[in-house]
Amino acid sequence: MSSANGPAAGLPVRMPRPRQPGRHRRPEPLAAPEGAPALVLAIPGAPCPATRSLVDEVISIARSELPGLNATAGYLDSAEPQDPEAEESPRQDPFEYPALAAALASAGAGADPEAGLPAAVVVPLLAGPQAAVLERIREEIAASGVNAELTDVLGPHPLLAEAVHVRLSEVGLARADRARLFTVATAADGIILATVGGAEAVAAAGVTGLLLAARLAVPVLAAGLDVDGAIAATADQLRSSGSGRLALAPYAVGPELPEGLLAAACEEAGCDAAEPLGAYPAIGKLALSKYMTLLGIAPQQPQHAPAR
Repeated sequence: MSSANGPAAGLPVRMPRPRQPGRHRRPEPLAAPEGAPALVLAIPGAPCPATRSLVDEVISIARSELPGLNATAGYLDSAEPQDPEAEESPRQDPFEYPALAAALASAGAGADPEAGLPAAVVVPLLAGPQAAVLERIREEIAASGVNAELTDVLGPHPLLAEAVHVRLSEVGLARADRARLFTVATAADGIILATVGGAEAVAAAGVTGLLLAARLAVPVLAAGLDVDGAIAATADQLRSSGSGRLALAPYAVGPELPEGLLAAACEEAGCDAAEPLGAYPAIGKLALSKYMTLLGIAPQQPQHAPAR
């Protein structure tokens, strides 16, 4: 069984195809081990079509990276209750993801108690630490009675800096290609990397901010969307240091952002904003990476035949 101090032992790794000969053969692709725990994405917030589409894509990416992966998701909050006086309530989408407690129960029901492995590995769909959300996830795991383990959040990570860069370039707020130094007339010369979750989340975003600043060669400062006056103060700091055109880049997947918070921050700072990270491919890859790391599953490295 895995723990915070190390990965689970005894998970066999299946290789779906025979190895090919040659000095420069590619690493053999992995497949999910037999009896591996379910990957359960913990989604902050309540169900909505946009979140459903995002989670579908994240899970699809994770499954494509590890064929045979049993992956699902669960919401921390419930959908708005139906009006009890209505004659007919709309039928729930049968493909909608359930509450996190139900997703854990389903994973527990399908687990082999003799395998000595957790029934599920819960991956928070969060770019950075949010203490309140993580505590709620722990409470749900404890209340479910299911043997499940919780991973770290997705960031900070260089792939998230890349994702923020792409989101900025999509709306003309950053160069699309740093290697060619392609310029955009509307590119920002100062970036506010906005997150939620308090001081700890801002500190974690600052690490990714350093990576983003290196990519874009412009100053990047992290600030809390949920801290009164923080966005405006950060905008003033960037302008006082010489930045003339600012951009707000959400350091968030999306579901963890309260509705209207991003628009209010843009108005407060007087700048345009990029979209949240959303279903950028790195999100699915990082979620899978957290799962694989906890279980001790690692991609096979390419092996080269000895030179003749």
